[in-house]
Amino acid sequence: MFIRVAVLVDAEFFLKRYRTIFKNYPELLTPESTAKSLVDQALRHLQKPNQDPFQPPEYLYRIFIYDAPPMQKRIHHPLTQKALHLATTTEATFRKKFHALLMKKPNISLHFGYLDEKNAHWRIKKSTLSDLLKGKRTWESLSENDLEYYAKQKGVDMKLGLDIATLTHKKLVEKIVLVSGDSDFVPAAKLARREGIKFVLDSMGQPIKEDLQEHIDWLKTTVNFPRK
Repeated sequence: MFIRVAVLVDAEFFLKRYRTIFKNYPELLTPESTAKSLVDQALRHLQKPNQDPFQPPEYLYRIFIYDAPPMQKRIHHPLTQKALHLATTTEATFRKKFHALLMKKPNISLHFGYLDEKNAHWRIKKSTLSDLLKGKRTWESLSENDLEYYAKQKGVDMKLGLDIATLTHKKLVEKIVLVSGDSDFVPAAKLARREGIKFVLDSMGQPIKEDLQEHIDWLKTTVNFPRK
């Protein structure tokens, strides 16, 4: 007897938390190291054979990863009026390489949503805004790197929720691990648990809301946090 496990990863959440945790380790922030860390984190959720004689071993069904490809349009920076091709930015280059590396790894299914180009806008980075509010910076000191072009992901949450429902109703797995911290997935978690699926949330050390805590079986992270 064994337990089949599906690991579902909200890539936008993962990247944000991963970059925060390892911000002082630039060698770990490359697309290669980041992709490897994502897969390693997912696999550490599996109960290995003979790890616990009282528990059946767990085997990976598949790692599902959800993200959106970068935008391709050209825009102008509001401060400098410099033309910017979004497909060639540092983040776009990272995402394309990150996605390509994940596609080459076994037992991985990469699902794409899209970025909401219609409502995309420039905004001040959170760290810069914090310094402005604290009086550490002035509006006159803003530079090109203090602003970012933001577009919300669309379709990702829906695909993730539908996959949880499919895995549940078709009895494809006995356990689901979700790497996220979003309460939008509460209905999907409730559905899985009602059908007897064990549901684990990996919020990568980020505190979660009570409504999400209520509808999971375990809150567990397998991130190898850097030693202080």
